[in-house]
Order: sequence, then C-alpha cells, then structure tokens
Amino acid sequence: MTTMSIALSLVGGVLLIGLIIAANGYFVAQEFSYMAVDRSRLNALAAQGDRSAKRTLQITDRTSFMLSGAQLGITVTGLMVGYAAEPLIGSAVGELLGGVGVPTGTGIAIGTVGTLVVATFAQMLFGELFPKNLSIARPYAVAQRLSGSTLVYMRAFGWVIRFFDAASNGLLRLLRIEPVHDVAHSANLHDLQRIVSASKDAGELPPELSLVLDRMIDFPERDVDHALVPRSRVDVFDAGTDLREVLQVMEGGHSRYPVLDAHGEVVGVVHLVDVIEALRPCEDHAPEGPTVTVGEVSREATVLPTLMRLPDALAAMTEAGDQLACVVDEYGGFAGIITLEDLVEEVVGEITDEHDGDEEPHLVPDASARAWTVRGDAPLDEVEREVGAVLPRGDFETVAGMVIAEHGALPAEGDTVEVHLPPDPLELAHSEHPPERTLRAEVLEVEHHVPTHLRLELVGAPLPGEDDTDQDHTDQNHTDQTEEVSR
Repeated sequence: MTTMSIALSLVGGVLLIGLIIAANGYFVAQEFSYMAVDRSRLNALAAQGDRSAKRTLQITDRTSFMLSGAQLGITVTGLMVGYAAEPLIGSAVGELLGGVGVPTGTGIAIGTVGTLVVATFAQMLFGELFPKNLSIARPYAVAQRLSGSTLVYMRAFGWVIRFFDAASNGLLRLLRIEPVHDVAHSANLHDLQRIVSASKDAGELPPELSLVLDRMIDFPERDVDHALVPRSRVDVFDAGTDLREVLQVMEGGHSRYPVLDAHGEVVGVVHLVDVIEALRPCEDHAPEGPTVTVGEVSREATVLPTLMRLPDALAAMTEAGDQLACVVDEYGGFAGIITLEDLVEEVVGEITDEHDGDEEPHLVPDASARAWTVRGDAPLDEVEREVGAVLPRGDFETVAGMVIAEHGALPAEGDTVEVHLPPDPLELAHSEHPPERTLRAEVLEVEHHVPTHLRLELVGAPLPGEDDTDQDHTDQNHTDQTEEVSR
C-alpha cells in the first residue's frame, strides 16, 4: 500500500466515522426533541398556519413509531462505526507501524482498538450527549429543523420500522401488556400543583398569584358541600310568614332568602323585588289589608346536592339564572345555601361586602412562627395552605370538624386536642420514615356545642423550607409553658 493510499484511507476513515457520528447525533436529536417539545404550543402555531409546526405535529402524533425509527437509526450507526474502523483506519495504521518494525497484524489491532476508543469518546460527546442536551434546551427549534427530513426518513424506512415495531408489540402482547402508540404530554392536577409550588418557592410566582392558581387547580375537585353556607348560619322564612314581616327583615338584611315549609323542606326562594311588587297594592301596609304569605310569592328554587362538583354547580346556577341555590344532603334535608359569590371566593378568596360587616379572617398568625388563631368554620384547604403542612382528611370540611373527629366527641372550652398529621408526600417519596408532626389544637371558644375559635400550634420536625430556629423557638415556648404549669 503506497503512502498516498494510506493517507487517503486514514482521511476517508476519519471522515466516514465523523459522518456516522453525526448521523447518530441526528437520530438522538430526533428522539429527545420530539419527546420534549410542547404540543400545546405546536397546536397554537399550527392553527396560525405555521407549516413546520404542522409537520412536527404529524411526527409527535405517532410517538411510538418515531421512537422506533430513531432507535433503529441509533443502532445502525453505532454498528457502522465498528465496521468502518478496521478496514479503513486500522489497516492504514497497521501499514504505518509496519514501517517501523511492528508486525502488520499487531499494527492493525493497535489501530483498530485505538480508533474505537477515540470514536467511542467522540460518539458519546458529539453523537449522544451534545444532541440530547441541545434538544432538551431548545426542543421546538430542533424539532422544527428536523421535521422535514424526519418525515422523509419515516416514509422511506417505514416498512423496516413497522416490522420491528410489530415484533416488539407482539412480544408485549405475549406478556399480556397492551402496547401504547402515543405518550401523554398533558400535565395532570398533581403535576400542576407541583409546578405552582416549585415556582412559588423559587420566587418566580408572587404568593398571591400562586394562591389563586392553587385554588383554581383545586376548584374542579371540590364539591358543593365544601363551599356552602351551612344551615346553622342561614336565615330562612317559613312559607306561612306574612310579607310585611319579610319586608322588615329584608330592609336590614339580604335580598334573597330560602323559604321552607313546616317540615323543613325547600319551598322556594323569595326575592326582595317580588315582595315589593306584591305589597304595592297596599302601600300603606295597613294591618287590616289582605294577608299575603311569602310562600305565595317565592320563586322555584335551584336545588343542588352536597356531592355535586363545583363546576357543575356553577353551570346549573348559570343555566337557571339564579345567584342563590338551596343545597340538600343525601337524605333530602336542607343543608344550606350556595351563592355565586361563594363560588367566586373558592378561587379569589374572601370577598367582603356590605352584608359581611366586620367579619374576622379565617386565620391569624400568632407571635410564634408555628402558631395561629383560627375560626372553627375555616376550610381545611385554606388553613393547610397557610400552615404549610398536610392536614388529615375525612368526613369534615372545617377545622372544627377535624378537631371533633380527632377528639371523638364535642370538645369543651379549654380542651387541647392532639391531631397527628399525615406525612408530607414529598418527604414520603424520599424516605421510608418521614418525620412525625402534630397539630396541637386548643379550643378557645365554643358556640352551639362546636368550637368557634381555636389556637393551632405545629409541633414536631421543621417543615420543608422552614427555618430550624422557628422550630427551636416553638419547642422552647412549649417547654416554658409546661414548666410554668408544673410550678
């Protein structure tokens, strides 16, 4: 072999292996870019007429087929490196080493092994890692540029890809596993909650906005029982009540009230405008005038079950054109009311109007970083967001319900109930023995037999992201209080 042929063999081998590594990188970029690209963005761009987005969607709609094609290309190019190394570079290196006294067979082996080592390093760097990281960092740009050639490749080698795809699917079915031809790219509710939480912790979302987003994510999963105003807090009229009495109450109250019969069943809803219209013929409201009862002028009520989801309740109230709906439990009893304002508050938080007066907030932080004063009717999910710990769930919606369930009876004023908190899901995922925490609930006030004001104190291990000094301060306060009681 002449010097020129040796040089050509070396240069040709290096260029060929470089092309094979580039082809390997091409298929790796295919694999990662089409898996990482945002389909919702592609759909929006395709709707605006973007041709590359339309081409990319044709590929992402066949995820399994695309991955099979990419894997086929990666496998073939990986094998081709070995086939090209020995005849081109290995033989040329063997000839060169033969000129210095090294046997030809040994020289070829040295050249082949050296070439494979260098080629493997170059393939990992330029054929695997670089295209992978580029595709993850710029998925849309990479997918857009590769879309045309990828479609050509999938059409040209579709028969080979289908053969291997069918073979692998057949193996899966032998194992009684049904193949999946696409990968879900949409985020579920838990994914969205983690995204909002992580964005808040990283300072990318203001606390107020993250709170609203968190409530919006929870809204479709809540039922009417979570948002209603309970029967104990609802003013109602008996169907036989005279309209003059109703008007006197409405003058200083609300413009709508539920109307119940003698058995406590819903008759309808009375509106202020209907009361005024019915009393207009006798504007002097003379006692000797005709008696009109509220049941006669009440409108048909929109009745919702406690177990209905909030979006369905909103749709039902919107369709009926009612701002107030009556709620019944599973036994048919009147459970309370729900208004459009209550539904809005499930997303934006408490809305104060002229009827709320000086209503106190659900939760007020105490001097301690791990203690709060709360109302008994505070919703558990709102308290959970403020406290930052996972609270137990059951057949209750409020803090008072949680304390009663944990106590097993109606607590008296001054009672202290230890509520054992469930483990945090994130900590449970990283440890088989997550730290234990307790919520100490002290009953401050009781009305109608149930706690109306409580003091909550978080006891135990610090929460994720909580400063240990807060925990030490709380534990010291608790120790001081215990010593004071002992003295």
